[in-house]
Amino acid sequence: MASGAVVRPEPGDEGLPGGPLIEPRGDSFGAVRSLLVGVALAMSCNGLLRVALGVRAELEDFGLAVTGVVMAGYFLGFLFGTKAAEHFIASVGHIRVFAALSSVGSAAAVLHVVWIHPASWTLLRFAYGLCLAGILVTVESWLNDMATNATRGRMLSRYMIVTMGGIGVGQLMLNLADPGGFKLFVMSSALISFALVPVALSASTAPPLVVPEPISLRELLKVVPLGLLTAFWVGVSQGCLIGLGAFYAASEGLSDTRISLFVVSSMAGSVAFQWLIGSASDRVPRRYVILVVAVVAAGSAGLHLMVPVGSALSLLLMLVHGGSTFPLYSLAVATTADSVSPAQLTGASASLVRVSGVGAVIGPTLGGFLMAAVAPWAYFGVLIASHAVIAVHVVYRMLTRPALPVAEQGTFDPWPLRASAVAAHLLRRPRSR
Repeated sequence: MASGAVVRPEPGDEGLPGGPLIEPRGDSFGAVRSLLVGVALAMSCNGLLRVALGVRAELEDFGLAVTGVVMAGYFLGFLFGTKAAEHFIASVGHIRVFAALSSVGSAAAVLHVVWIHPASWTLLRFAYGLCLAGILVTVESWLNDMATNATRGRMLSRYMIVTMGGIGVGQLMLNLADPGGFKLFVMSSALISFALVPVALSASTAPPLVVPEPISLRELLKVVPLGLLTAFWVGVSQGCLIGLGAFYAASEGLSDTRISLFVVSSMAGSVAFQWLIGSASDRVPRRYVILVVAVVAAGSAGLHLMVPVGSALSLLLMLVHGGSTFPLYSLAVATTADSVSPAQLTGASASLVRVSGVGAVIGPTLGGFLMAAVAPWAYFGVLIASHAVIAVHVVYRMLTRPALPVAEQGTFDPWPLRASAVAAHLLRRPRSR
């Protein structure tokens, strides 16, 4: 537990029936199986619903700009949900929050096919984003309670694999039914409902909620501007990439199979390249790695303008782009961890989550309007520009400030997509300086 953190008592979960969810700390993978199965099901729902909505928005002729606003609703809900979940958990406890948010998320998923209108979809996406954020905050605080210094790195890695893998599996489920019908939405609703089962059937006493010690954005910008700006622009890029990917592919006339492969390729790249990039960032100054990765991300997005969308080369470029853009957020967290005290790490991570969340709201909104005003290829323009800004800022930092010695850097940890600040407790602590 980070020093200076506030621990709130956990009310209400003690009397819930069922076997123990939290087994002894440092135990085997079986100790966290129930949580990870629940996360996998919830993230599969997220992946399926995201791609189904993108394709359905094209079928319903919502338009590029309107679809961007609709998809931004999810990220706005997630941004508010990470904070609201703390108050929910403090009031009624982890289990009840997980159950309530899973139920509301299930309803929001299926109601998309009942109320087919941009305004209602925006509200439903907001509600779903808020629910998923609360679910992840609940899970991450549990994982933190189960972790020890010896196991927290492996636990965070497993969590990342489960979240990314769940999203990828959900995206591939687009091929199971017609996006123009209702079955995909019913399946997504069922997935998040089933996510509650392994948790509820094995839940007993839940851990205390750890609220991070705050650190102001102004202070963080002064101490580690590279981490903060990288988090923001990665949020813009990933918000556009994730929020509009399926819609863009559908607007280009791709089949359902090609659409699912197009969007899942970036997820596969994230898993494939995360460890390679992390290993490199532990051996050389972190900002050099950020520069190279940002250039690769911008270049792979730019090359898309020269190849047919959905072709084998296009899928390969998406894999490379995902393998470079998603680890950038992990690098932003690692860079920030190198420059703040252990007591400030969780608060700094909370600031990165908020800044990245704001960027993720801007990304699909800006992308949708640019695609409508210019052309659909402006989707890649947002991806190129976001990473170019990161690269330019790194070069500026190189010219104005010496790099932190490698010996003073902390250890890179893979950071799950859209994780909350609570997951920062799973980070291995920076080396003492």
